Amino acid sequence: MKSMHSIAHWLVVIGGLNWGLIAIGYFIGSNLNVVNLLLGSSRTLEMLVYLLVGISTVHLISTHRTNCKSCGV
Repeated sequence: MKSMHSIAHWLVVIGGLNWGLIAIGYFIGSNLNVVNLLLGSSRTLEMLVYLLVGISTVHLISTHRTNCKSCGV
C-alpha cells in the first residue's frame, strides 16, 4: 500500500506542477503544458496521463488520514 501511496503522491505532484505551468503559459501566451508537449501527438495517451493523475488524487483524498504521519491516528 505504501508504494501505491508514493506513486499517487508523485502523480499528483506532477499534475499540480503541470497545471501551474499551464496557468503561467496562459498569462505569457505560450504552451507550457508539459504533458501535451511530451505526448502531443497522442491525444489518447495524454488523456490517459490526466486520468491517472485524477485517480491518484481520489486515492490520496480517500487514504490520506491513514497514510499521513501528521494526520493519522
